[in-house]
Amino acid sequence: MMRRILVYAESRDGKLRQVALETLGAARILANDSDSICILLAGSNVTEAASALLPYGSDTIYVMEHEDLKDYSPDAYMAAVQAAISEAKPDVVLFGHTAIGRDLAPLTAASLNAGQISDVTMIEVQDGEASFTRPLYAGKAFEKRVFEAGPWVVTIRPNNIPAAEPAADSGNSSIVNIPYPAPSLRSVVKDVVRKTTGKIDLAEARIVISGGRGVKSADGFKPLEELADLLGGAVGASRGACDAGYCDYALQIGQTGKVVTPEIYIACGISGAIQHLAGMSQSRVIIAINKDPEAPIFKVADYGIVGDLFDIVPLLTEEFRKVL
Repeated sequence: MMRRILVYAESRDGKLRQVALETLGAARILANDSDSICILLAGSNVTEAASALLPYGSDTIYVMEHEDLKDYSPDAYMAAVQAAISEAKPDVVLFGHTAIGRDLAPLTAASLNAGQISDVTMIEVQDGEASFTRPLYAGKAFEKRVFEAGPWVVTIRPNNIPAAEPAADSGNSSIVNIPYPAPSLRSVVKDVVRKTTGKIDLAEARIVISGGRGVKSADGFKPLEELADLLGGAVGASRGACDAGYCDYALQIGQTGKVVTPEIYIACGISGAIQHLAGMSQSRVIIAINKDPEAPIFKVADYGIVGDLFDIVPLLTEEFRKVL
């Protein structure tokens, strides 16, 4: 039986986010030869992003553009999702597990009277049945879930599902513009002041260099920023560093901050409190730099360097410059 899969492709400032391709990759894992994959792009200027998706071989790319969609608001974006659902009539709806996806997914599930599985890090399909793996207890355990009935709503954690690659048979893809339904908005976004973590989104960065109380001051983050810029990574922080006023809370990684799963995580001057580990313990490779050889961070690190971060980080930067 043919299923229709709808992918919400997240964009920012008119450009696709990496998680959009990872969500499309999840759709490819779920889809069999008879299934149909559709994509929704919503925003005030997403025409270029829609064209960028054409080589990826989806059946239909639904595009909705309106000034109300310039900045995210639940009412406006949910109206866009519902309009796309009316067009596509999907059996499966996929979102990235981002701030926007975490907001829209439960609203979508409620509107469809559907089941939802959130924060998925792995999808397996055996004998036509899909199972979804997600972490529990700050990554200390994992569970596999299956849907007993449809429709399905799923959110995909960034940096876990392989991003979709351009398809060989992309010639059948089409862009369909759908009208904005202009709902009655309970709130209107007048202005957005973004506190960015750098050039690369922290949740999607392949390399993250984080600082804790050991950086000692706001200036202590400068060596970390220099290394991150060289490696094409992003800078993060522990709650301790944020509470101390060394950096903005937009950089916070941990149980009450962002959850990241980069390929390489370098913890500088971070003791390794359980609250921080909750946000980064699933990183592929963890490197710890700390003066205290008994710091808990070394128990989860793949590689540990005992020493002063202000000596070690500049040395690492210098050595990387020689080979990059």
